[in-house]
Amino acid sequence: MADTSYSDLLRDAQSRLGDFLTPAVRLGVTGLSRSGKTIFITALVRNLTSGGRLPFFSPDADGRIIRAYLEPQPDDRVPRFDYEQHLADLAGDPPRWPSSTRRIAELRVTIEYRSESALKRAFGLSKLHLDIVDYPGEWLIDLPLMTRDYAAFANEAVSLANAPDRIAVAKPWLDFLAGTDPAASEDEQLALTGARLFTSYLRSVRDAGAQVTLAPGRFLLPGDLEGSPLLTFFPMPLTSGSQPPRGSLAAMMVRRYESYKSEVVRPFFNEHFARLDRQIVLVDVLGALNQGGGAIGELERALGGVLEAFKPGSASWLSLFGVTRIDRILFAATKADHLPASNHDRLGALMKRVIDRASRRATSEGADVETLALAALRATRETTVSVGKDTLPCLRGTPLAGQRIGATVFDGETEAAIFPGDLAIDPDATLDAAAHAPPGSLALVSFRPPRLQDVAPDAKPRALPHIRLDRALEFLISDYLA
Repeated sequence: MADTSYSDLLRDAQSRLGDFLTPAVRLGVTGLSRSGKTIFITALVRNLTSGGRLPFFSPDADGRIIRAYLEPQPDDRVPRFDYEQHLADLAGDPPRWPSSTRRIAELRVTIEYRSESALKRAFGLSKLHLDIVDYPGEWLIDLPLMTRDYAAFANEAVSLANAPDRIAVAKPWLDFLAGTDPAASEDEQLALTGARLFTSYLRSVRDAGAQVTLAPGRFLLPGDLEGSPLLTFFPMPLTSGSQPPRGSLAAMMVRRYESYKSEVVRPFFNEHFARLDRQIVLVDVLGALNQGGGAIGELERALGGVLEAFKPGSASWLSLFGVTRIDRILFAATKADHLPASNHDRLGALMKRVIDRASRRATSEGADVETLALAALRATRETTVSVGKDTLPCLRGTPLAGQRIGATVFDGETEAAIFPGDLAIDPDATLDAAAHAPPGSLALVSFRPPRLQDVAPDAKPRALPHIRLDRALEFLISDYLA
């Protein structure tokens, strides 16, 4: 009995030591509005744990991955990503897209694999913890505020609000601003009114389908901060470097802006963002194209701000002391399943073109920046339709109820074959055409998820159909599985 207990204790100690020595990679997943962040994580986890459909993910293609499985996450203070509920939403009858996550969440997937290294193989199977950190894109666009004073933030906000494509929805806030004296005594009711009008303007921009690039991001996702003084301020134009009089409304705005940075933005950076090893940013490029030139400009500003937020550079000996830096950043244009396969490379090239200037800056400082087009869960199938003597490449799927193309309104139940058109081979030509086209000029609709019973007719968990999810994994984590 004593020998058995000793053996059990020894095995337990070895297991604990092995887990302590198991490397972990923290993968940040975020996205700008309507980019499909929740479905990306759900599909990634499902495909890893089911073992299949990843031909361009070399550790899996080479047969070196033995299994992948969920384990309790290491951060007890962070909510768990609700993978099972999101999968249940997709498996429903009818299937439905999971609701967006509006807070930070985490999930750990452990991967057991055979290493390419003979030395590692001598010690048996290797393991890697993949800690997926899901956070709202609105939080990411806040990070550049850490290097900006109130005047820089406020002047940019007012300038953008006066842009031709925004001035109509910004008018109530701008009118309030025009009638408000920054030198007046601080006033809580004025602060509340200004913050409410500014937030309403931001929501109107977002609801119109544009990428919201203006911080503070928590104005759109307040959570338990709603009503707090931390969110009760608004931009007022000030001369850069000037100090507003003590006790003035402007001084009140500056103070609360600085409190927002110190109490909201910096803790997120220190506790979560600064600990990431790899990052994927999901972007709905097609949605921006469909909104026209103003939305393209918004998208470019958003991605420029995103690149500002990263600390590029390869991990070094500092990582031994818990200091890491994001050394790989992937910008992924989502919804590739809304285009025929011949356009997927064009969509990836378009993504690259949009971030080209910012990505050159990050790469020169050490970060490896890549772009691609993907669909984490493919909702369409390719088909062809004959129109006279022409054969058109089309997509077959079930558009969501209320979606329309021209006079056709879809009921959410009936499959349809849709010709989405083609992107230009030259991404600059695509951007130029979008800049001069009216909003809604593309034949784009949102599709219902595929029925999982059609994808996996037996009881065994099966991988989900996707476009280039395996290529994303190859870039993000394959080197950790060597």
